[in-house]
Amino acid sequence: MAKILIVDDEPDLEILMKQKFRRKIRENIYEFIFAQNGEEALVLVSEHPDLDLILSDINMPIMDGLTLLTRLAEANPALKAVVVSAYGDMQNIRSAMNKGAFDFVCKPVDFDDLELTIEKTIVYVQQLQQTIQAIKENNILKMYVDENVLNFMAHKEFETSLLKNEILDATVIFLDVCGFTAITEKISANTVVTLLNSLFDTIVNEIIHQNGHVDKFMGDAVMAVFRGDFHLDRAIDAALAIREKLSKAEELVFGDVTFKPQISIGINSGEMVSGNIGSESLKRLDYTVIGDAVNLAQRLQSVAKAGQILITEETYHKAKESFSCIPAGEFTLKNKAKTVVTYEVTE
Repeated sequence: MAKILIVDDEPDLEILMKQKFRRKIRENIYEFIFAQNGEEALVLVSEHPDLDLILSDINMPIMDGLTLLTRLAEANPALKAVVVSAYGDMQNIRSAMNKGAFDFVCKPVDFDDLELTIEKTIVYVQQLQQTIQAIKENNILKMYVDENVLNFMAHKEFETSLLKNEILDATVIFLDVCGFTAITEKISANTVVTLLNSLFDTIVNEIIHQNGHVDKFMGDAVMAVFRGDFHLDRAIDAALAIREKLSKAEELVFGDVTFKPQISIGINSGEMVSGNIGSESLKRLDYTVIGDAVNLAQRLQSVAKAGQILITEETYHKAKESFSCIPAGEFTLKNKAKTVVTYEVTE
């Protein structure tokens, strides 16, 4: 159903429009609302964001039709106006068109012509609305999908490469926001989400700065993958930068609840499988990495204390020339027959 706003100070116009378009009103093809001047029209535009079309006179008290035209773009940029006026000279027509009118119909009104004009304008407005919706959906998609993936989707090889898997040498980093679960029970849901997203922004920015890829968010934790040259160094640089940024963050107070953002981090390097993991039946696949090296990074994070960046002894020998590390003890980790010797990266 198309919603149309009629703006005219003639008292009989409302009755006339309802009579002429009674069938389309009855069949829910058109819905009309009415205003007597431009000022009333702007109020109705704000109250009815689903308006499709305005039919407006020019000569009206308080605010005329030409002034209304200049205000519509700000009030609702997708809304189009057709001027319906007895002032059909070329000067008024050009003035109306220059101020944003979509079309011009002269009084006395030929209702067959008016109906065709309404139909033509509604088709245009609906196409415009679909375009705006597509842009919004595309922007939303960008929030959930990496830009490189979106660019890749535009290429022909995208579909055939979806099932391509590979073994690669990379570094995985797991970061967990310490103590966050405890405060979720004491503050509102909106505050929880806003706070967590703000912390994730800080984390993600440093990962991206080091050319890392955010693989997934898991509750209040983040998994990221670093590939290519110096992937281990870049992962540790990102972890150190994130820890420093959060250490400088102020303590947050929510009523009688206080929260100081801190993270625990596990980092591991090695061979892993990269591919689409999930269920084809559900159409739910994640392009991710799996393997023992990935699992070990997550388990290192699980035993790391707030503010700690833990690595294995093997990773320590790869990183010790570039970073300062200290022994952090041995841990019994899930699915590991022997205890794992760990080191803490300090700087």
